[in-house]
Amino acid sequence: MSDWLIPDWPAPARVKACVTTRAGGVSLAPFDSLNLGDHVDDDPVAVAENRRRLTDRFAIRPAWLQQVHGVAVVEADPAQVATADASWTATPGIACTAMTADCLPVLFCNRAGTRVAAAHAGWRGLANGVLETTLDSLQVPPDEILAWLGPAIGPQAFEVGPEVRDAFIAQLPQAAQAFVPSHNAGKFLADIYALARLRLAARGVTAVYGGGLCTVTDPRFFSYRRNPRTGRFASLIWIER
Repeated sequence: MSDWLIPDWPAPARVKACVTTRAGGVSLAPFDSLNLGDHVDDDPVAVAENRRRLTDRFAIRPAWLQQVHGVAVVEADPAQVATADASWTATPGIACTAMTADCLPVLFCNRAGTRVAAAHAGWRGLANGVLETTLDSLQVPPDEILAWLGPAIGPQAFEVGPEVRDAFIAQLPQAAQAFVPSHNAGKFLADIYALARLRLAARGVTAVYGGGLCTVTDPRFFSYRRNPRTGRFASLIWIER
Protein backbone atom coordinates (compact mmCIF):
# COMPACT_ATOMS: atom_id res chain seq x y z
CA MET A 1 0.00 0.00 0.00
CA SER A 2 1.32 3.44 -0.94
CA ASP A 3 1.82 6.03 1.78
CA TRP A 4 2.19 9.45 0.20
CA LEU A 5 2.85 12.62 2.21
CA ILE A 6 1.17 15.77 0.91
CA PRO A 7 2.86 18.98 2.11
CA ASP A 8 0.73 21.19 4.33
CA TRP A 9 1.49 24.72 3.11
CA PRO A 10 -0.45 27.59 1.51
CA ALA A 11 0.70 26.92 -2.05
CA PRO A 12 -1.57 28.06 -4.91
CA ALA A 13 -4.27 25.53 -5.79
CA ARG A 14 -2.66 24.60 -9.09
CA VAL A 15 0.67 23.77 -7.43
CA LYS A 16 0.79 20.13 -6.33
CA ALA A 17 3.47 18.33 -4.32
CA CYS A 18 4.10 14.99 -2.66
CA VAL A 19 6.74 13.05 -0.81
CA THR A 20 7.00 9.31 -1.26
CA THR A 21 7.82 6.90 1.55
CA ARG A 22 9.19 3.37 1.60
CA ALA A 23 5.73 1.88 1.13
CA GLY A 24 4.00 0.89 -2.08
CA GLY A 25 6.74 -0.53 -4.28
CA VAL A 26 8.23 -3.82 -5.40
CA SER A 27 11.90 -3.57 -4.38
CA LEU A 28 13.29 -6.20 -2.02
CA ALA A 29 15.26 -5.57 1.18
CA PRO A 30 17.24 -3.48 1.91
CA PHE A 31 15.54 -1.30 -0.73
CA ASP A 32 12.02 -2.24 0.33
CA SER A 33 9.84 -1.27 -1.14
CA LEU A 34 9.32 1.97 -3.09
CA ASN A 35 12.95 2.73 -3.87
CA LEU A 36 13.17 5.34 -6.62
CA GLY A 37 16.97 5.57 -6.79
CA ASP A 38 18.57 3.92 -9.82
CA HIS A 39 22.12 4.36 -8.48
CA VAL A 40 21.96 2.31 -5.27
CA ASP A 41 22.43 -1.21 -6.70
CA ASP A 42 18.75 -2.10 -6.62
CA ASP A 43 17.19 -4.24 -9.37
CA PRO A 44 16.64 -1.85 -12.33
CA VAL A 45 13.39 -3.59 -13.21
CA ALA A 46 12.06 -2.94 -9.71
CA VAL A 47 13.14 0.71 -9.82
CA ALA A 48 11.43 1.17 -13.18
CA GLU A 49 8.21 -0.32 -11.82
CA ASN A 50 8.38 1.89 -8.72
CA ARG A 51 8.84 4.97 -10.88
CA ARG A 52 5.96 3.91 -13.12
CA ARG A 53 3.66 3.62 -10.12
CA LEU A 54 4.59 7.13 -9.02
CA THR A 55 4.10 8.56 -12.49
CA ASP A 56 0.72 6.87 -12.94
CA ARG A 57 -0.53 7.80 -9.49
CA PHE A 58 -0.23 11.53 -10.14
CA ALA A 59 -0.29 11.62 -13.96
CA ILE A 60 3.01 13.52 -14.02
CA ARG A 61 6.31 13.40 -15.89
CA PRO A 62 9.08 13.45 -13.27
CA ALA A 63 12.40 15.01 -14.25
CA TRP A 64 14.99 12.80 -12.56
CA LEU A 65 18.45 14.17 -11.81
CA GLN A 66 21.90 12.72 -11.28
CA GLN A 67 22.59 14.44 -7.99
CA VAL A 68 26.19 15.23 -7.04
CA HIS A 69 25.93 17.42 -3.91
CA GLY A 70 26.59 20.50 -6.03
CA VAL A 71 24.73 23.74 -6.71
CA ALA A 72 23.78 23.39 -10.40
CA VAL A 73 20.16 24.08 -11.30
CA VAL A 74 18.56 23.05 -14.60
CA GLU A 75 15.20 23.46 -16.25
CA ALA A 76 13.34 20.22 -15.56
CA ASP A 77 13.34 17.91 -18.57
CA PRO A 78 11.81 14.43 -18.28
CA ALA A 79 13.55 13.41 -21.51
CA GLN A 80 17.05 13.53 -20.03
CA VAL A 81 18.77 12.94 -16.70
CA ALA A 82 20.78 16.08 -16.05
CA THR A 83 23.71 16.24 -13.62
CA ALA A 84 22.41 18.80 -11.14
CA ASP A 85 20.99 19.12 -7.66
CA ALA A 86 17.95 21.24 -8.39
CA SER A 87 15.47 21.88 -11.17
CA TRP A 88 12.72 24.35 -12.00
CA THR A 89 9.82 24.41 -14.43
CA ALA A 90 6.99 26.59 -15.66
CA THR A 91 5.46 23.73 -17.69
CA PRO A 92 2.35 22.05 -16.26
CA GLY A 93 2.62 18.31 -15.75
CA ILE A 94 6.42 18.20 -15.40
CA ALA A 95 7.49 17.38 -11.85
CA CYS A 96 10.69 18.78 -10.38
CA THR A 97 12.11 15.93 -8.35
CA ALA A 98 14.65 15.61 -5.51
CA MET A 99 15.73 12.19 -4.24
CA THR A 100 17.01 11.91 -0.68
CA ALA A 101 17.78 9.57 2.21
CA ASP A 102 18.83 12.09 4.93
CA CYS A 103 19.70 15.16 2.85
CA LEU A 104 17.17 17.99 2.85
CA PRO A 105 14.66 18.27 -0.01
CA VAL A 106 13.31 21.79 -0.49
CA LEU A 107 10.29 22.56 -2.68
CA PHE A 108 9.60 26.05 -4.03
CA CYS A 109 6.80 27.85 -5.84
CA ASN A 110 5.82 31.42 -6.55
CA ARG A 111 2.57 32.86 -5.21
CA ALA A 112 1.13 33.05 -8.72
CA GLY A 113 1.58 29.29 -9.18
CA THR A 114 3.44 29.73 -12.46
CA ARG A 115 6.89 28.46 -11.42
CA VAL A 116 8.05 25.61 -9.19
CA ALA A 117 11.40 24.12 -8.22
CA ALA A 118 12.90 21.33 -6.15
CA ALA A 119 16.37 21.22 -4.58
CA HIS A 120 18.48 18.46 -3.03
CA ALA A 121 20.48 19.96 -0.16
CA GLY A 122 23.02 17.93 1.73
CA TRP A 123 25.28 19.97 3.96
CA ARG A 124 27.80 20.59 1.16
CA GLY A 125 25.18 21.77 -1.29
CA LEU A 126 23.51 23.85 1.40
CA ALA A 127 26.78 25.49 2.42
CA ASN A 128 27.80 26.13 -1.18
CA GLY A 129 24.53 27.77 -2.14
CA VAL A 130 22.17 25.31 -3.83
CA LEU A 131 19.12 27.02 -2.31
CA GLU A 132 20.32 30.42 -3.48
CA THR A 133 20.95 29.22 -7.05
CA THR A 134 17.50 27.64 -7.04
CA LEU A 135 15.95 30.92 -5.94
CA ASP A 136 17.79 32.69 -8.76
CA SER A 137 16.37 30.22 -11.29
CA LEU A 138 12.80 31.16 -10.35
CA GLN A 139 13.38 34.79 -11.37
CA VAL A 140 10.74 36.22 -9.03
CA PRO A 141 11.08 38.56 -6.00
CA PRO A 142 11.82 36.77 -2.71
CA ASP A 143 8.56 37.91 -1.12
CA GLU A 144 6.73 36.07 -3.91
CA ILE A 145 8.31 32.71 -3.05
CA LEU A 146 7.02 29.94 -0.80
CA ALA A 147 9.36 27.17 0.36
CA TRP A 148 8.64 23.82 1.99
CA LEU A 149 11.26 21.74 3.83
CA GLY A 150 10.83 18.00 3.41
CA PRO A 151 11.94 15.05 5.56
CA ALA A 152 15.65 15.09 6.44
CA ILE A 153 18.07 14.02 9.14
CA GLY A 154 16.94 15.59 12.41
CA PRO A 155 18.98 17.76 14.77
CA GLN A 156 19.38 14.98 17.33
CA ALA A 157 20.88 12.62 14.72
CA PHE A 158 23.00 14.89 12.52
CA GLU A 159 26.44 14.75 14.12
CA VAL A 160 29.13 16.64 12.20
CA GLY A 161 32.73 17.73 12.59
CA PRO A 162 33.90 21.30 13.24
CA GLU A 163 34.68 21.80 9.54
CA VAL A 164 30.96 21.67 8.76
CA ARG A 165 30.15 24.26 11.41
CA ASP A 166 33.01 26.47 10.23
CA ALA A 167 31.85 26.29 6.61
CA PHE A 168 28.43 27.71 7.49
CA ILE A 169 29.58 30.31 10.03
CA ALA A 170 32.19 31.68 7.61
CA GLN A 171 29.34 32.76 5.32
CA LEU A 172 26.62 33.49 7.86
CA PRO A 173 27.74 34.12 11.47
CA GLN A 174 24.24 33.53 12.84
CA ALA A 175 24.50 29.93 11.62
CA ALA A 176 26.28 29.25 14.93
CA GLN A 177 22.85 28.94 16.54
CA ALA A 178 22.14 25.83 14.45
CA PHE A 179 24.96 23.84 16.11
CA VAL A 180 25.24 22.47 19.64
CA PRO A 181 28.11 20.42 21.08
CA SER A 182 27.67 16.67 20.82
CA HIS A 183 28.43 14.25 23.63
CA ASN A 184 31.36 13.16 21.43
CA ALA A 185 34.26 15.53 22.01
CA GLY A 186 34.94 17.90 19.13
CA LYS A 187 31.68 17.05 17.35
CA PHE A 188 28.48 19.04 16.93
CA LEU A 189 24.80 18.30 16.36
CA ALA A 190 23.58 20.30 13.40
CA ASP A 191 20.04 21.45 12.66
CA ILE A 192 19.81 21.32 8.86
CA TYR A 193 16.29 22.77 8.99
CA ALA A 194 17.48 25.82 10.91
CA LEU A 195 20.41 26.26 8.53
CA ALA A 196 18.07 26.22 5.53
CA ARG A 197 15.71 28.74 7.12
CA LEU A 198 18.60 31.07 7.95
CA ARG A 199 19.97 30.95 4.42
CA LEU A 200 16.54 31.50 2.89
CA ALA A 201 15.87 34.41 5.26
CA ALA A 202 19.19 35.96 4.26
CA ARG A 203 17.83 36.08 0.71
CA GLY A 204 14.52 37.55 1.83
CA VAL A 205 12.47 34.35 1.73
CA THR A 206 10.52 34.09 4.98
CA ALA A 207 7.43 32.12 3.87
CA VAL A 208 9.02 28.79 4.80
CA TYR A 209 7.00 25.77 5.87
CA GLY A 210 7.57 22.11 6.75
CA GLY A 211 10.51 20.69 8.66
CA GLY A 212 10.56 18.51 11.74
CA LEU A 213 10.49 15.02 10.22
CA CYS A 214 13.66 13.00 10.95
CA THR A 215 14.56 10.39 8.36
CA VAL A 216 16.90 8.57 10.76
CA THR A 217 14.29 7.92 13.43
CA ASP A 218 11.18 7.69 11.24
CA PRO A 219 11.06 4.22 9.63
CA ARG A 220 8.76 5.44 6.86
CA PHE A 221 11.79 6.94 5.12
CA PHE A 222 15.04 5.65 3.71
CA SER A 223 18.05 6.80 5.74
CA TYR A 224 21.65 6.47 4.64
CA ARG A 225 22.90 7.16 8.14
CA ARG A 226 20.68 4.43 9.56
CA ASN A 227 21.66 1.93 6.85
CA PRO A 228 24.30 2.85 4.22
CA ARG A 229 22.83 0.28 1.82
CA THR A 230 19.36 1.69 1.28
CA GLY A 231 17.01 3.26 -1.24
CA ARG A 232 15.89 6.80 -1.98
CA PHE A 233 12.52 8.48 -1.60
CA ALA A 234 11.44 11.47 -3.66
CA SER A 235 9.98 14.92 -3.06
CA LEU A 236 8.17 16.25 -6.11
CA ILE A 237 6.43 19.49 -7.09
CA TRP A 238 4.54 20.36 -10.26
CA ILE A 239 1.97 22.68 -11.77
CA GLU A 240 -1.32 20.95 -12.41
CA ARG A 241 -2.35 20.60 -16.04
